[in-house]
Amino acid sequence: MSSLKAVAELAHVSLMTVSRAINTPEKLNPETLIKVQAAIKQLNYVPNISALKIRGAKTTPGSIGVLALDTVTTPFSVDITLAIEETARAQGWHSFVINMLKYDDPADITKLLLSYRPSGIIYTTMGLRKVKVPTTLLNYPCVLANCESDDVKLASYIPDDKQGQYDAVQALLKAGYRKPLCLHLPQEIIASTRRREGLEQAFHEHQIDPDSLIHIYIADGDIHYLNVPEKIIAHLKNKKSSFDSIICCNDRMAFVVYQTLLSLNIKIPQDIAVVGYDNMVGVGNLFIPALSTVQIPHYEIGRLSALHIINGEKHKETIKIHSDYLARESL
Repeated sequence: MSSLKAVAELAHVSLMTVSRAINTPEKLNPETLIKVQAAIKQLNYVPNISALKIRGAKTTPGSIGVLALDTVTTPFSVDITLAIEETARAQGWHSFVINMLKYDDPADITKLLLSYRPSGIIYTTMGLRKVKVPTTLLNYPCVLANCESDDVKLASYIPDDKQGQYDAVQALLKAGYRKPLCLHLPQEIIASTRRREGLEQAFHEHQIDPDSLIHIYIADGDIHYLNVPEKIIAHLKNKKSSFDSIICCNDRMAFVVYQTLLSLNIKIPQDIAVVGYDNMVGVGNLFIPALSTVQIPHYEIGRLSALHIINGEKHKETIKIHSDYLARESL
């Protein structure tokens, strides 16, 4: 890798001149600046941002350190980190991600994150959850993305799960369906409770007792999705269902539902309508018929979290981001 000294030698200037070309180019003679920039390009020189921070260079771009708990190691919430990076670049900042895996020691990962001297920190998770924020992070501007904390008061940007489920169920009811089979996330998951609240609100507004519906909560763990077909079949008698639609806790569940219904020659939506949740990346439009679902606003969560750090916002409120209902052909 080329050094600052190599750039100076090629451009026939001093080390200080190269430093000025990188940090305060407006203060350099235009002809000299062109020579230095040409040398940098020829040698493919990359400034050491960490070293610049240590030296306190005023023009060093701000950096956002992202502490990612499963956010970029699964396909479900990568838009959060994508939005952080794109928003940071658009504002002349940059971001870097430190993954915290299942068996990592939070203290060790936090030390690693802080060793890069971030200007601010975003703690983000895959799937809305409660987190314990390492106290060392509180010495920096810090914001939570797709997660909340009961231990400390921090700004938090999360999806509005109650509103998202409410809108989806409203669409179902307006289409004339009245007897859904409701497949819920595990009860211990935060989103499960909030989505149930949205569902109940919609049914109450149509004078329907939500407790009269069929409610099935799956157990935690992907293996339990395989138990769903038998639960659906248990509510079928001679291929006649006791329900007219299925509300799925997420699009993966909807995939299992599609396979089950189509294997029984039950048509979607002519016989039974299906509604999903998540708008899983790269999948929602591939269902046949296309799946009506709810978009979890991961990109907007990442964007607003990044702007919170960049703009130096001071509020410590929980901001719920609207979750759009996407009307497609399964309803």
